Amino acid sequence: MLKRFTLLLMTALVALPLLSGCGYNQIQKNEEAVFAAWADVEATYQRRADLIPNLVETVKAYAAHEQETLQAVVEARASVGNAQVSTGDLADPAAMQKFQEAQGALSGALSRLLVVVERYPDLKANQNFLDLQHQLEGTENRINVARQRYNQAVQSFNASIRTFPNNLTNKFLLHLERKEPFKAEAGAENAPKVKF
Repeated sequence: MLKRFTLLLMTALVALPLLSGCGYNQIQKNEEAVFAAWADVEATYQRRADLIPNLVETVKAYAAHEQETLQAVVEARASVGNAQVSTGDLADPAAMQKFQEAQGALSGALSRLLVVVERYPDLKANQNFLDLQHQLEGTENRINVARQRYNQAVQSFNASIRTFPNNLTNKFLLHLERKEPFKAEAGAENAPKVKF
């Protein structure tokens, strides 16, 4: 009986350091970092979506006959609301692609809106519009930073489930899938054409 207890104790003492190096906890921490980074991405996109109605209303007061452009912005904002990605979808390339396309359409519509604004000197001088434009520019920068942080978290997580010995822990215990990073929009490699 004492021999058996001693053998079990020795086995536990040998196995304990091995279990601490299996990466289970680190994989969990890395996945939580991905979820937190994704929440930051969503929050910055939400900030942009919240600014858009104010921007549209300000422009509408000056450029009522630019209804087509204003409508495109409103529709793009609505499509962004329909293209939500949950943390469970972060491993789904199709869901991420749909989300990125909706956000890209909104960015394009906002760019067209800002081109329209160039035709209205009074609007460009309006303090409310200038404040909204600065907030929108700052938000676009925040979106870029949040995407970069998300991609860094995804890279750490993906590496943690693919490297030894963590890959064994993931294969036999966790069964987690790689997360999808943000990718450049189609055509982003081409410089925009400016016409005067």
